[in-house]
Amino acid sequence: MPRDYEIKDAFVNAIRRIPGGGVTVTTQEFVRQLELLNWHLSLREANQWIKSHTSTFRDVSTQEGEAKTYKQFNPNGGI
Repeated sequence: MPRDYEIKDAFVNAIRRIPGGGVTVTTQEFVRQLELLNWHLSLREANQWIKSHTSTFRDVSTQEGEAKTYKQFNPNGGI
């Protein structure tokens, strides 16, 4: 049975460091990490969770659609 606190764990596990500093997370990787924990969210639902539960990640996607890329700004501010 999935647990609510596991969603944040999946988000943290989906974070990747990028060359040159900074961190990013993609909606696809977040959904993949959620599925490992028995959560099944669509890309749209995952994007909504990111927007409502994080304050330091901003959408930096270069394409249209639900497959988004988020970059962390102000990393000292937490998630």
